[in-house]
Amino acid sequence: MAAPKDLDPSSSPRALLGAELRHAREKAGLSQTELGQRLFVSGSFIGQLEAGTRRMLPDIARMLDEVLGTGGFFARNCRAAAKSRFSEHFAEVAESEAQATAIREYTPLLIPGLLQTPAYARAVNRAYDPTTPEETVEEWVEGRIERTRLLDHPTKPLLWTVLDEAALRRETGGRAVMAEALLHIARLARKSRVIVQVLPFSAGGHTAMQGALKLIEFEDAPPLAYFEGVRTGRLEDDPATLTQLRFVFDLLVASALSQEKSLVLIEELAQDYTHEEHP
Repeated sequence: MAAPKDLDPSSSPRALLGAELRHAREKAGLSQTELGQRLFVSGSFIGQLEAGTRRMLPDIARMLDEVLGTGGFFARNCRAAAKSRFSEHFAEVAESEAQATAIREYTPLLIPGLLQTPAYARAVNRAYDPTTPEETVEEWVEGRIERTRLLDHPTKPLLWTVLDEAALRRETGGRAVMAEALLHIARLARKSRVIVQVLPFSAGGHTAMQGALKLIEFEDAPPLAYFEGVRTGRLEDDPATLTQLRFVFDLLVASALSQEKSLVLIEELAQDYTHEEHP
């Protein structure tokens, strides 16, 4: 098989890389499942690579070149597709969000990135690493705020967030920063751009007490789940696991306040922060 030409770095690398993979796979007469078996991955993973919702890592690229006889094409070009301004463990998630049709997220301790203001993002990043140079922090903040531009589209993606009450009451960056952050969330919700619910302390124990959860859905690719820890993160695409995690999110929604009651609480807390009455 003749090797395809290298990708144009000015175009969308992951989308073009996925299109070339689909072309090479079909030319080799392999289904997604058959190719996945040769690489010891699932057929759905191959589908996600072809759809551009998953990042092609160097090890996978080398195996693809061997199996499909593409003369090192994927190994060369996966480097271009891997360039990102985000940290290594989060880059693939940020790129997946940009192609998502729906994002459902639960956060126990902080306001999620897509709903953050610059001041809140700056406070979070500074807390992550107090010794980081100011210019580096500003680069991180710029990257995080760039992600929020997904919400400039009037309807896509659907963003449904369940915020733990602890995230609203943890004073991050000072009272003025928290007031601005909460009013920003309220404005987005009042404009019907996002769905926000608060999981109150009164809900007691719940199904996601062990940590945060993000579910990402696509129009033409299987869904993904993302788990994040301290300076690390992991994507999950196992269908059975995704089904269980969707159930977890549904239970969180059932335990949370209604949208209207959530907004009332968020706006009340914003006023408390504004007037320095927050206990």
